[in-house]
Amino acid sequence: MINGETAALAARLRVRAHLDILRKELGLTGRADVSSENNFPMGAGIASSASAFAALTVAATAALGMRLSERELSLLARRGSGSAARSIPAGFVEWYAGRTDRESYAESIARSNYWPLEDVIAVISRDHKHVGSTAGHATAHTSILQRARVETAADRLECAKQSILARDFDGLALVVEEDSNLMHAVMMTSKPSLFYWLPKSLRIMLAVQEWRRQGVQVCYTLDAGPNVHCICGPEDAAAVAARLKELDAGIEVIRSSVGGGAQLLNANERLD
Repeated sequence: MINGETAALAARLRVRAHLDILRKELGLTGRADVSSENNFPMGAGIASSASAFAALTVAATAALGMRLSERELSLLARRGSGSAARSIPAGFVEWYAGRTDRESYAESIARSNYWPLEDVIAVISRDHKHVGSTAGHATAHTSILQRARVETAADRLECAKQSILARDFDGLALVVEEDSNLMHAVMMTSKPSLFYWLPKSLRIMLAVQEWRRQGVQVCYTLDAGPNVHCICGPEDAAAVAARLKELDAGIEVIRSSVGGGAQLLNANERLD
């Protein structure tokens, strides 16, 4: 069940497959009723599968009586959705590519309060995207840009990491926008081409760059969807939210601080 309604077949099959993985990996049996609630749009490019499979992994392993390390939980969550590996730890997180299954996990590089950035999300559309991230990954190799993107990924990661650790917003802004643009360029030049940007997406992206030239600490990034994440410095988040509404009254704004990591709510304690 998702938000009180029976989930679509595709979602149910993904959940069932992940529970099968957990049973096999942990050497346990048993079935489960899964009830999930989201407070943001699903399937619209705001990483709903990442949070969902992180939550499912933490809840399911706890229900099975297992208390696993953060690394083990990250490894298992990744099997349901790659990005879910990053939703287990708190704060600013690095996901290691790894050469084997046991090496590909995520861990924190800085605590949540290390740099109180804020994600001001401009929700342009709540519609479920027609082509999901998994399908997009499957065709990425058909783009002539993908090889260059992969070969330079480590450099962008290091730049982003060092910018975070130095609290260098300008440095972070440049690499965040470059990486987002590269990902979408690959999708646009894949066969068949895949376009997630909408006219409003581009309008916001151009506005964000202009606001930064005016001295506002803000940059943009887009996941596999049309909605725009405006990453803001702590002093500018409220102003950016107001500017987005001024830009288009139809834009829904969701604000989020740096994530605190996966928690068992009934246990009222963070997993570590």
